[in-house]
Amino acid sequence: MNNNSPTEQFLQLLQTSFKAKQFVKLTCSKPVGSNKDLKNIYGRRIEIKGQTKISCTYRFTTKDEVKNYALEELLLLLQEWIGNSFLNVDLLTSEQKISLQLNKKRKARLLIQNQKNEAPSITHDKQKKRLILAENNPYLKALGITNQTGKVLQSGQKKFRQINKYIEIISSILQQTKLPTSPQIVDMGSGKGYLTFALYDYLKHQLKLDISITGIELRENLVDFCNQLAQDCKYEQLQFLAQDITTYQSDKIDFLIALHACDIATDIAIAKGIKADANAIIVAPCCHKQVRKSMQCTTEMQSILRHGILLERQAELLTDGIRALLLEAHGYKTQVFEFISTEHTPKNVMIIATKGKKKSTALAEIAAIKKEFGIKEHYLEKLLFEPQKAQKIT
Repeated sequence: MNNNSPTEQFLQLLQTSFKAKQFVKLTCSKPVGSNKDLKNIYGRRIEIKGQTKISCTYRFTTKDEVKNYALEELLLLLQEWIGNSFLNVDLLTSEQKISLQLNKKRKARLLIQNQKNEAPSITHDKQKKRLILAENNPYLKALGITNQTGKVLQSGQKKFRQINKYIEIISSILQQTKLPTSPQIVDMGSGKGYLTFALYDYLKHQLKLDISITGIELRENLVDFCNQLAQDCKYEQLQFLAQDITTYQSDKIDFLIALHACDIATDIAIAKGIKADANAIIVAPCCHKQVRKSMQCTTEMQSILRHGILLERQAELLTDGIRALLLEAHGYKTQVFEFISTEHTPKNVMIIATKGKKKSTALAEIAAIKKEFGIKEHYLEKLLFEPQKAQKIT
């Protein structure tokens, strides 16, 4: 072994530690060469479908990338990286720290220190704790998500993940805002009720809250289905109404939800929540036609927005950005983030508004944005400030 170069010795020690299950982590640092944007590479041992590999995180200046390698693949890559991309490579095993260091002339030296290092978990796909469980949930079976034994069907996997992500978000909101006694929750555009039933289940059975939920849906066949399912599940404080959200009236809305309400239906829902002084307003907007049709940009952005796809994306950003500012103008603290992965739906933005302080500059900021992009009007703004000129919301 003494006849081998420091680099060859290092690679041999890496191979031995990995096969002996003593490998803890690998770090490549002190970058050189043309790719100065790559700061370091961090590797750890993982298991994927019964195979043990090394997961390498490439840390760039503005992003991270992860690639998984078999040991043999990584050894070949290290032969290329050492001296060409990195001057330092550190290996931690359960018993040692092994450092390979190269100077500017690429002369290498190997340093070995005895030290105890605890190996992190090698599980790649961690078992996620679910707030909604598949077992013994009759509504999940009725909605086609689980089979007779309570196992999630392959066709129901995405919907089940979406449900749990939704409940995670609700759980987080409840830590930010307090609900009154016996809160009234309204779900505008409840559809087939996937998320509405899960919300009732979580709040009523897990948090033990005395809640009442009303789902509003235009399609009578879905309303009949959901009401029958609520009755079968003995969800006594869950009801569904066949009604247009425009005509829905309620003196008390503590929690307003509108997921994937199309175009101005999202604005109508937000306006109703603001008017009812709801503690929280949660919307996941769908299409954004209204602002796009209203836009007449005459600034330098015009050369970019002449492309239809870019105009559409800009309209989506402006529509939801102005919605958030209008909520802030009316005393809400807002968050805008990705609801679920784009593999499930391309319309995946969620806006959460909880009671806070009014933003005094919000309306001036909206006016400046409208002027910049030639937006004649935003429907939510008209509903809030010129309701007599807009569709009635009371």
